[in-house]
Amino acid sequence: MTGQEISDRDFEVLRALLHREAGIALSPQKKPMVCGRLGRRLEKLRLNGYSEYLSRIDGGGDPAELQVAIDLLTTNETYFFREPKHFDWLRERVRQLPRGRGARVWSAACSSGEEPYTIAMVLADTLGSGPWEVVASGLSTRVLARAREGLYPMQRAEHIPRGYLARYCRRGTGPYDGTFLVDRALRERVTFRQVNLLEPPPGIGPFDVIFLRNVMIYFDTATKREVSERLAGYLQPDGYLVIGHSESLNGVTDALHAEHPTIYRRAPKGAS
Repeated sequence: MTGQEISDRDFEVLRALLHREAGIALSPQKKPMVCGRLGRRLEKLRLNGYSEYLSRIDGGGDPAELQVAIDLLTTNETYFFREPKHFDWLRERVRQLPRGRGARVWSAACSSGEEPYTIAMVLADTLGSGPWEVVASGLSTRVLARAREGLYPMQRAEHIPRGYLARYCRRGTGPYDGTFLVDRALRERVTFRQVNLLEPPPGIGPFDVIFLRNVMIYFDTATKREVSERLAGYLQPDGYLVIGHSESLNGVTDALHAEHPTIYRRAPKGAS
C-alpha cells in the first residue's frame, strides 16, 4: 500500500480540498510527495485507496483526519534558531519598542514549537520579566499538543546557544534521559492556539511582529495576497511581518513594505 499511485482524478479532488480548507496550492509535481506521505497513512488506516481516504476527509466527515492530512502534506524542517539572523533582528527590534508597551509576537505557523520557544528565549533574554507574550498557532491540534508540552529529544538542542540552553531548558533524567524540557516560566509565556490563516479569529492582535516563515511557498499568488493583507491588519501600526529566506512578497501586496529581504513593515494607512 505504501507509495500507491494516486489517480489524476483523486489528485485533483485533493488539490481542491487543500486549497479550500487551508489555501495550500499543490502543483502536479507534488504527486510523488503526496503518495509518499499519505500512502503510509492509508496503510495504517487499512484503506483500499485514495478515493476511500478522500471520501473520509472531504465534506466534513472526519475533520480530525483532515487535520492529519494537512499536517502530513505541509510538514517542513523546523529547529530551534532556524535562520538565526531573524532572531538577531528581533532582539534589536524589541529594544526599540516604546517603554512600557511590552512586546507581542505571533508565530503564525509554529509546527512542533521550536520557533515560538526560540522567540520566547530571545524576548526573555532581552526584556526579562517585563511585559511580553508569544502567541503560537497552527492547524493541527495533534502537533499543537506536542508543542505545548515543550519536550524535545536532546538532539534538537544543537542550535540553541549554550547560555540559553542552561537558562531556559531542563535536561531530562530517569525515563526522560536524552530529552530536554523548555522551562515552565518560559512555557507559560507562550499561548498555543489552533488558527487557520484563511480565517484567523477576531481579537488575536495586535502584534509587534508576526513570523510566518516557509509557509507562503504553499500558497498561490492570490492566497499570498489574501493572507499577507489579513496579517497586516493584525500588526501594530509600526509592526513587522517576517517570512522565510526562500520567499518574497514583492509585487504581491501594497499593505506591507519591504525593509530588508524577508522583513516587511506594515504600510501606513493611505499608502500605496
